[in-house]
Amino acid sequence: MVNFTVEEVRALMDKPTNVRNMSVIAHVDHGKSTLTDSLLSKAGIISAAKAGDARATDTRADEQERGITIKSTAISLYGHLSDDEDLKDIVGQKTDGKDFLINLIDSPGHVDFSSEVTAALRVTDGALVVVDTIEGVCVQTETVLRQALGERIKPVVIINKVDRALLELQVSKEDLYQSFSRTIESVNVVISTYFDKTLGDVQVYPYKGTVAFGSGLHGWAFTIRQFAMRYAKKFGVDKLKMMERLWGDNYFNPHTKKWTTKSTHEGKPLERAFNQFILDPIFRIFTAVMNFKTEEIPVLLEKLAIKLSPEDKEKEGKQLLKVVMRTFLPAADALLEMLILHLPSPVTAQRYRAETLYEGPPDDEACIGIRDCDPKAPLMLYVSKMVPTSDKGRFYAFGRVFAGTVKSGLKVRIQGPNYTPGKKDDLFIKAIQRTVLMMGGKVDPIDDVPAGNILGLVGIDQFLLKSGTLTTSDTAHNLKVMKFSVSPVVQRSVEVKNAQDLPKLVEGLKRLSKSDPCVLTFISPSGEHVVAGAGELHLEICLKDLEEDHAGVPIRVSDPVVQYRETVTGKSSMTALSKSPNKHNRLYMIAEPLAEEVSNEIEAGKIGPRDDFKARARILADDHGWDVTDARKIWCFGPDTNGANLLVDQTKAVQYLNEIKDSVVSGFQWASREGPVAEEPMRSCRFNIMDVTLHADAIHRGGGQLIPTARRVLYASALLAEPGLLEPVFLVEIQVPENAMGGVYGVLTRRRGHVFNEEQRPGTPLFTIKAYLPVMESFGFNADLRSHTSGQAFPQSVFDHWQILPGGSPLDGTSKVGVIVQEMRKRKGIKVEVPGYENYYDKL
Repeated sequence: MVNFTVEEVRALMDKPTNVRNMSVIAHVDHGKSTLTDSLLSKAGIISAAKAGDARATDTRADEQERGITIKSTAISLYGHLSDDEDLKDIVGQKTDGKDFLINLIDSPGHVDFSSEVTAALRVTDGALVVVDTIEGVCVQTETVLRQALGERIKPVVIINKVDRALLELQVSKEDLYQSFSRTIESVNVVISTYFDKTLGDVQVYPYKGTVAFGSGLHGWAFTIRQFAMRYAKKFGVDKLKMMERLWGDNYFNPHTKKWTTKSTHEGKPLERAFNQFILDPIFRIFTAVMNFKTEEIPVLLEKLAIKLSPEDKEKEGKQLLKVVMRTFLPAADALLEMLILHLPSPVTAQRYRAETLYEGPPDDEACIGIRDCDPKAPLMLYVSKMVPTSDKGRFYAFGRVFAGTVKSGLKVRIQGPNYTPGKKDDLFIKAIQRTVLMMGGKVDPIDDVPAGNILGLVGIDQFLLKSGTLTTSDTAHNLKVMKFSVSPVVQRSVEVKNAQDLPKLVEGLKRLSKSDPCVLTFISPSGEHVVAGAGELHLEICLKDLEEDHAGVPIRVSDPVVQYRETVTGKSSMTALSKSPNKHNRLYMIAEPLAEEVSNEIEAGKIGPRDDFKARARILADDHGWDVTDARKIWCFGPDTNGANLLVDQTKAVQYLNEIKDSVVSGFQWASREGPVAEEPMRSCRFNIMDVTLHADAIHRGGGQLIPTARRVLYASALLAEPGLLEPVFLVEIQVPENAMGGVYGVLTRRRGHVFNEEQRPGTPLFTIKAYLPVMESFGFNADLRSHTSGQAFPQSVFDHWQILPGGSPLDGTSKVGVIVQEMRKRKGIKVEVPGYENYYDKL
């Protein structure tokens, strides 16, 4: 029985100091959904018996089937702190009463779905990072933590699957302590790497109560604070002192009855306080129950004041263990206490998050409203993703109110990601039909929602593609667009089996594009419908959704295709020149490679078209050795005005230059979107305009004359600068036992992969291998790896970087790269031979 009503939740929304918005993030299979079950059972949404097995936040059939989370799911819970002691411990923020509203988002761990994690992190202020005791911090743990810290989100950690260490590995207490200590250190290394001055030090420490230990499957967990409170009452000592002593090199000497930091007394070893006071009772329960010591169990239960019902007492083995541990250390209590005490409320968080969230000036009314989390300010609401409803083809817009109050029937400005203040592009003014509260797979209607809360909106899905800003202020800028850690590098083209179903496919592709933050759907120049995703699994899920839900018609799917990027590897051997069709205007240009560091910073958003040009020039000059005058004369970034290619004006005293700027920029966007070699987007190219000769009469230098000329001169200069192809590369992390490592190396070698790191997890027989693997070679990699290691290797791939495709020049049809280029051109339906620079170059 759910132990709270929508009315109670609505009442708590008005107390933003008592709201906690948090995401559960981790590597795949570390137990996020299983842990979330404990919180749901505490709130009465699922029964305690089912917690751990139900995975209630996995609402889709294929999520339950595969045992992985695919879409992030939001659910609102009601938490209550019964003790006044607890309220005093809430760090640095005010509260109003003992009841709390926890808006929880359970996010996927598989790297292919990490765009879902980004969307979840944008609307939350805190994150529960789940780490597996045995596997430790993995590649995806690091990725999601980096994303969280980039969004200024405060982490707390739970080390999960402790039951496996006790039952399967049978570790000693000291080994378990050392394993915990190493894992926490690894997490803190990641946190300190991405240190942000405004957020302050957010490293996690068990003695401060920001780390919990437990088992989601068995439904138990504890923090050091909980044990410290028990012992503080028992021995009449200060709780905070006790917390510090229960972690680290602290020992209680039973002979002198004093605390010491020395591990021996008169030559005899002392037991570490954490092992003695915390692990000892847990180990005793495990030993007694799993070894069926029937006479010891009742004595233990009495000592630890654990009361069981008569039918629970009948159980034995693992079933009894679950019940005893769940009663002794309920997971929900430990988690709720940690979330409420250590995660920030919207009031606290928005104060330091406002500047990273808002694009406009820090002193306008919208930004001040966000900073103060003010329910009376103009509405500022960010929609981070679209959630499909039970009604086919319609979506709930899922987002968070950062300022103001949103209610049914309110007229709002819907600003898409391409909206610029003062213009009408990407802007709709519409009324909101309804506001709803997201409860896992279900929704509950709610009248209005004030600042600091998460909600769903009905009736605005036609006006937004994936995300956007809703506001009632005419002058408000957008909330910043989310940066995804993965990019859609794997493509497949789709077609319908029956020609008359084509309109349904087109409509289905639109809906698919809406439903997933990271999927791209477009029509290629050859007329194919292309779906691009982050990896094989992501594409497979998207195409399944497309066929079964969004389009609802049978479709045929091509083999996966990888997106390449075109680049230049040297400086143009001579200045390229193109004349306009009327022979009155001339453009002279040189292409050269852009440094990889600059390209990465542009893609990470550190250098961008919207920066102040003087500040940007300073960064380029100081960090990357650019000439300051060049750096100030960057005309634009491309493709799509924000890609990693630059157009730089190096001309001296040219008349009418500013009049043709727009035309040249349009030509540059066109050329950088479809390069000269195979019509793939360009990357890491810098084009310098050396000189321009223009006709004196404006009518002879219009866009029609200059746009195609700019494109031709860009192509010529690129073809003169030793063109190359860049291929995407995955970073693969493989966990594998020692005896199966040979198989891993064999598979990687065959697929052009190379291993750059291999280390053993201390205390386990597992090795972690890190390797780079070209995306082109990754299709079928998982199946291949499993068959060569008898299913013992677990790979996890995430897009890492671009590298030059080896094997000759793309202009030489006989080389390896040349053959790939010819296949691409044939697939796109363009002339197979790559045209030489002479086709674009005009002789003087």
